[in-house]
Amino acid sequence: MAEEKLASFLKDGKDWARMKTNLPGVFILKLPSYKNNPPRLAVEINPPDKLGNPKKKRGLILRSSQELEEFSKIFQIEKLSSLLKTIDKVNPQTKSEIGEEVFEV
Repeated sequence: MAEEKLASFLKDGKDWARMKTNLPGVFILKLPSYKNNPPRLAVEINPPDKLGNPKKKRGLILRSSQELEEFSKIFQIEKLSSLLKTIDKVNPQTKSEIGEEVFEV
């Protein structure tokens, strides 16, 4: 059943179409044909908003289980977290981090 649904999405979905899954932040993405490669599906990891829609325009694209394993190894590097925390301190805050004023009616 899942394979049939994915095969249908691959065949009939529009290029760059995004399909929600029941896993928060995990989407199926239809990649267009490129050079000699036919269209194919990939997984997009993209933090969801409160409605389950992706927060970012484009997330991390995984084209195979091998890529997932490669990225998993990188995410396990302890110094990566430390590096990002240092970058958080150096970068200016964004509007979403500061919190925008909301007009109450």
